[in-house]
Amino acid sequence: MKPSVTESPTSWTRTAIIAIACGALIVTLSMGVRQSFGMFMQPIGRDFGIGREYFGFAIAVQNLLFGLAQPFVGAIADRYGVRRVLVIGALVYAAGLAAAALVLTPGGIMASLGVLIGLGLSGTTFVVVLTGVARLVPPEQRSVAFGLVTAGGSFGQFAVVPVSQALIAAWGWRSAMLGLGVLMLATIAAAAGIRRPAASTVATTADDGGLTRALAQAAAHPHYWLLNAGFFVCGFHIAFIATHFPAYLVDRGLPAQVGATALALVGLFNIAGSYLFGLWGGRHSRPRLLAALYAARAVVIAIFLIVPLSATSALVFAAVFGFLWLGTVPLTNGAVASLFGLRYLSTLYGIVFLSHQVGSFIGAWVAGRLYDTTGSYQPVWIASIALGLAAAAISYVTRDTPAAAPLPLRTAESTP
Repeated sequence: MKPSVTESPTSWTRTAIIAIACGALIVTLSMGVRQSFGMFMQPIGRDFGIGREYFGFAIAVQNLLFGLAQPFVGAIADRYGVRRVLVIGALVYAAGLAAAALVLTPGGIMASLGVLIGLGLSGTTFVVVLTGVARLVPPEQRSVAFGLVTAGGSFGQFAVVPVSQALIAAWGWRSAMLGLGVLMLATIAAAAGIRRPAASTVATTADDGGLTRALAQAAAHPHYWLLNAGFFVCGFHIAFIATHFPAYLVDRGLPAQVGATALALVGLFNIAGSYLFGLWGGRHSRPRLLAALYAARAVVIAIFLIVPLSATSALVFAAVFGFLWLGTVPLTNGAVASLFGLRYLSTLYGIVFLSHQVGSFIGAWVAGRLYDTTGSYQPVWIASIALGLAAAAISYVTRDTPAAAPLPLRTAESTP
């Protein structure tokens, strides 16, 4: 059934509603598990006698592979369907968690937590899921749908991080990893709810004419690269805080439970943030909203560093920053869809997401390296403020409307 073109989500088709719900569940589990890895840094470090740079580098490799695989995984999803990619990604993800629970050497941590989970993430998160959802809702409601699915990732962080901390405290980090691996298998059932729409429901606009032509059009569009630059900063912020914030709080004398609660609050408040930024993205300029979001991040970090640290200040920071956490995702994905349409959205958004993950690689690894060499995270906090301001400026001059004279593409009607 073709979705009704309307501004009311209540008129979405049953297929679209099921896809949004299943997509949110998938992202809830995949992102929730991912955001809990910061809780494993200290117990794994104690068991293997490794510093924070090594663990941070494993997470950095995970983020980099997550990003590097996205354009290819996106192309596979565009060609063969979202559900197949989701199932394979879930199996690889679960295998990586099981392998991490059984490793005997630091190299095993790199192979499992870094390589396998990085590849598994590429098939179970936003690039694949949002493309499946985008093809089932009207264009004017995509930002809202993206926000709802992204909020699932936030709820996962709120729900899974405390569970991970409780499992670590009760049974040890290895049993916790196994438990999370079993949890990830639930995404296989949820993948059945994201159906490929009939060909007639996908508009044949300027995104038709072949992947090579779509890539050429994107490469020639300057605002596409501005979106890449802004999303790089988002990745840096998120990886640094998700990986190192709990340890930073323990270093400053706060209990480990405060770190777990802080990450959970990030997820809780981003449920509202993701939904609202998605809703606003359907009504206002997405690049201008991105500019405001990045500028707000810089201000929030600066205030956090100025105010004396306490459990209260840490939790307030987590709540406010959480509101800004993944609001970039529906806005950036919506901007890419607005620029180039849906036919190759997984591939084109996958390239933008690669930029995000390069930022994540640097944020997770460099923070650990600087801490091991200087004993402080202060330089990374300062860099986070500067990058936030730079991303705000870049986003302010970005536009998400196609160029007046875009690179010509063959449409379905003009194909011989």
